[in-house]
Amino acid sequence: MKKAVTRLLCTYGTRMLRASFFILCSLFISPIGAQTQSGKASFYSKRATGARTANGERLHHDSLTCAHRNYPFGTLLRVTNVLNGKQVVVRVNDRGPFRKGRIIDLSWGAAKELGMISQGIAPVTVEKINEPNVPFLPDDLMLQKFEFELADIDPTGITPIWQEELNIDHKEVQRSMHHTIRKAAAEKNKDSKNRKK
Repeated sequence: MKKAVTRLLCTYGTRMLRASFFILCSLFISPIGAQTQSGKASFYSKRATGARTANGERLHHDSLTCAHRNYPFGTLLRVTNVLNGKQVVVRVNDRGPFRKGRIIDLSWGAAKELGMISQGIAPVTVEKINEPNVPFLPDDLMLQKFEFELADIDPTGITPIWQEELNIDHKEVQRSMHHTIRKAAAEKNKDSKNRKK
């Protein structure tokens, strides 16, 4: 009996030791430490639109999102297609890919930006963006300056259109409506006579 208990403790103790070692290694030696990864990228089909991602959002094929195994949700990644040099910035909102050799799963929209729709799988480099770049206007950009002149108008004489009184001759409107109705009735009678013949 003692041997069975000792063997059981040794077996599970070894497993627990391995598991704790793996957890400690994953906390301190993270693959995220290397800010750039290279590998193959795939993308979600358009048919995946509406599916829930790992963070609870619904996937949309036009959104610039991705699935990555390690980066936290919301991390911005710059993905570069090695074949054509095109780049796109995507946000991590899912986990994966779980196929050997692939490092990232892109949304259909991100794959389109990278020009990899026809290929299906493409070699890419992935790098974490630490601080998002805020668009700015370069100093050396010369823009044409416009000058506006205001006419001298007395604002007291201007009344907004919604405050103007409408001068409508109601009798003229009535005559016009009756004329249109009579014309439509005459055309209808003419069509019905032509059908009978």
